[in-house]
Formats: sequence, C-alpha cells, structure tokens
Amino acid sequence: MGETRTVDGRNLPAPEPMERVLEALDGLGPEDRLRFLIHREPYPLYDILRRNGFAYQAEPADDGGFAILIRRSR
Repeated sequence: MGETRTVDGRNLPAPEPMERVLEALDGLGPEDRLRFLIHREPYPLYDILRRNGFAYQAEPADDGGFAILIRRSR
C-alpha cells in the first residue's frame, strides 16, 4: 500500500485549490492516494480525473465540505 497525502483546498481563493490538487496528482505514485479537502463539490475536477486515468471517491465532510480520495485507475 502506498502513501496517502492530503491537499487542503478549504479557505483558499479560486483557482488555487484546483491548481494545488492538479500539481499533487503529478507526483502520485501507482499505489499512492491523494485526499483532497474542499469547501464544495469540485465537479470540474471529476472530468479531469476521469480523462487522465484517476479514480475517485467523494464523501461529504463534517464541516459541510467534501473529502475526495483520489488514486490512479487500475
């Protein structure tokens, strides 16, 4: 099992959350996971992930935002 890293995009102005998560994806290894915390559901990100070979699972967070767990598709 790989490493799980977290990108916290809450309380950041647009487009910084998207820039940070995309930058973190570049360094994601085959077994690594990325946990992305964001204040709203990032619908545009989902299309980018699918097109670039990533799988994700989105869950509502206790603070009203979302936690997105991202990994490379197998």
